[in-house]
Amino acid sequence: MAARSGGAARGGGGSSMATPGQAPAEALRAVLKPSGPLPAESLPVRGYDFAGGPDHAALLRSFRTTGFQATSFAQAVAEIQRMIAAKLEPLSEEERARAALGGPRPPSGCTIFLGFTSNLISSGVRESIRYLVQRNMVDVLVTTAGGVEEDLIKCLAPTYIGDFSLRGQDLRQSGINRIGNLLVPNDNYCKFEDWLMPILEKMVDEQETQGARWTPSRMIARLGKEINDPDSVCYWAQKNNIPVLSPALTDGSLGDMIFFHSYKRPGLVLDIVEDLRLINTQAIFARKTGMIILGGGLVKHHIANANLMRNGADFSVYVNTAQEFDGSDSGARPDEAVSWGKIRMDATPVKVYADASLVFPLLVAETFAQRADAFPSAAPGD
Repeated sequence: MAARSGGAARGGGGSSMATPGQAPAEALRAVLKPSGPLPAESLPVRGYDFAGGPDHAALLRSFRTTGFQATSFAQAVAEIQRMIAAKLEPLSEEERARAALGGPRPPSGCTIFLGFTSNLISSGVRESIRYLVQRNMVDVLVTTAGGVEEDLIKCLAPTYIGDFSLRGQDLRQSGINRIGNLLVPNDNYCKFEDWLMPILEKMVDEQETQGARWTPSRMIARLGKEINDPDSVCYWAQKNNIPVLSPALTDGSLGDMIFFHSYKRPGLVLDIVEDLRLINTQAIFARKTGMIILGGGLVKHHIANANLMRNGADFSVYVNTAQEFDGSDSGARPDEAVSWGKIRMDATPVKVYADASLVFPLLVAETFAQRADAFPSAAPGD
């Protein structure tokens, strides 16, 4: 300690030569540099102590002080809790009238946009998403074609657990499709074709004889009604007037079937512009907005760009594994969206770098499921 307070250590830029019996002053200054104040929100690091036995709720709460992505998870929980609190705030008559301009949903204090990629519907995350839709906990869904068709196909035949290492050549010869470590028999898509083709025929009939104007969201609502299965996300979305936006609806098996049907009976028209107006007005007239986006690509940008129309979302949570170094929108951190006006400058957005199949059910458990009584569920057939 004497060396720290001695003349060589106090002498500013003094000689780098060491005094006999003392370490070099320059090294002392570098290694023993005194600390300044920590950021005001800093907490001591401490993980869960299993000595008291397993308590899963306490374990998840301990993530706040665990560090790394565990802390990001806890921050995401807090951000979603703020979304929910804002959603449940009462509206003035003026706010209610303005929010009603956004679309068919009952006005609330915060319009919550949920985006998810198709692989999550293929997985068991589908049930977490269905829970939110059934309970009216979210207001707008954005997904890809696969996010629609995989939901419907699962009502016709199951998807199975497989393995990431199964060889594509062997699976192809057996008529089995692989989605990561999930397996979908190609027979499932044959069943989907048998179910879908008569519906496409009726849609063209209604377009030609009744002047029906189909949009991707109207088509998805129709398919949800036709499937009539309470396990389906699309079923509950149409029942609760939650629009499902999918501007690339033809990019998947649905597109394949529409393509095949067009040879039998051409003429089906899907208007994506009307759906664009729908998602943008949902954002523009909302009192506040929240974004929960699982994965990247189209679903991430379509929601964020709608929120640009209101100068940014108030609350945002991203869950994905993409990195920003390639300049992709999928990997972009929330702060990049702030620069575009897609997230508000005073917001506290969170990105969790993790597989959504691990994280999202836990997020639901710690947020929406804790407030289930505030979101009454409709019963099938109501």
